[in-house]
Amino acid sequence: MALSSTAQTPAPAASALQPATVVQSPTAPLQYRASLPASQVLAPAAGFDVAAFESMANQLTYGNRLPGMAMAIVQGGKVLSARGYGVTDVNHPQPVDAHTVFRLASLSKAFAGTMAGLLVNDGVLRWDSKVVDYVPGFQLSNNVATRQLTVAEVLSHRVGLTRNAYDNDIESNVDYYSLSHKLAAAPLRCAPGDCYAYQNVAFSLVGDVVFAASGSFYEQSVERRIFKPLGMNDASMGLAGIQASPRWARPHVRSRNGWVSLTPKPTYYRLAPAAGVNASASDMAQWLLAHTGHRTDVLPAPLLATLHAPLISTPGEMRSGWRHERVDAASYALGWRVFDYAGHQVVFHAGAVQGYRGLVALLPERDLGIAIMWNGESGLPSGMLPTILDRALGLPAKRWLDIDVDGDFGSENMLAERPDPAGKGASSGKSVASPR
Repeated sequence: MALSSTAQTPAPAASALQPATVVQSPTAPLQYRASLPASQVLAPAAGFDVAAFESMANQLTYGNRLPGMAMAIVQGGKVLSARGYGVTDVNHPQPVDAHTVFRLASLSKAFAGTMAGLLVNDGVLRWDSKVVDYVPGFQLSNNVATRQLTVAEVLSHRVGLTRNAYDNDIESNVDYYSLSHKLAAAPLRCAPGDCYAYQNVAFSLVGDVVFAASGSFYEQSVERRIFKPLGMNDASMGLAGIQASPRWARPHVRSRNGWVSLTPKPTYYRLAPAAGVNASASDMAQWLLAHTGHRTDVLPAPLLATLHAPLISTPGEMRSGWRHERVDAASYALGWRVFDYAGHQVVFHAGAVQGYRGLVALLPERDLGIAIMWNGESGLPSGMLPTILDRALGLPAKRWLDIDVDGDFGSENMLAERPDPAGKGASSGKSVASPR
């Protein structure tokens, strides 16, 4: 029997835990472009000029400000731009183009939510399926919590753990399966479903669930069900995937003498659902078309609506950069963030790992999708996103591109220093590269 892609039931609170304030999950899918009447889908405002955005992107690579970047913009079911700017490697400069592959870091999380959703659509999984039913060896520090944790709670960072549990161990080259077993010793802040705390290790449990439900390894499932049918021909998974690409952007960090090209770190690639995807601007244009409702042959409309439906409030994501000024409310959905952007709904995610940054946003009311990726540790290109959104919405102009801060990456930054609030459960170490 086929199961609804919106199936999800709230889990009871674990009596042995102190629950935080429960945020009720929506009972109906969030409206998005493909389910809106045509009269409610507006054209971008008069100031929306793709050629101007391309010129801005090009200027960001001048004067050693940034090694290279790529950008895709889709609107109304059409690819308006999918181009590269700057160079792939400052040591051996080749131009970035539409097919140059970048590491996506935590932009990968939306692929994980989508992959799980396709299995829900197939009827072999439910959003309220218990993780332990698919991963028998899975264990949290509380037996009730272990039994109640659902797939949707994993995908929306409502596991109940402290933030970024065991991310520092990832940096120490501990393998995923060892880390997943260490979750049995991690302290719980709340019952599953009751609070939000961003995760990479626990989030990657969805890969085990996909394998158990489908019989295919997670990476193979994503390639077969998402990359190939969408025509994401440059996309790949993992370190071997990006290094096998004919054209790929090397990661860069700043030094006193300018940009330094590095070899990509393998660490977070070990967590494929959290941070395993590589893709080009051409690929991301197809991904944006699908998530704006124009590839219902691959991603059905009810599934998209469910993936984009906010499940838990995340007010901490409103504190820095353009978010502080533009975002009035923030939530997490299933591998996506959902923002109230100056009164307009934006579906969003960021990604950051050593030498790479990326942003993706969907603006349903204007049928608009934007993806921006770059290969240097700089927050400067982040200003492109609010610049484009503001122009599409006709909001007053701000000089977003004058702000060079990495704060826009918040919890998704795999390079942030992470204190362990509980003193255990997420090993203490200084620097951690954590895909956002």
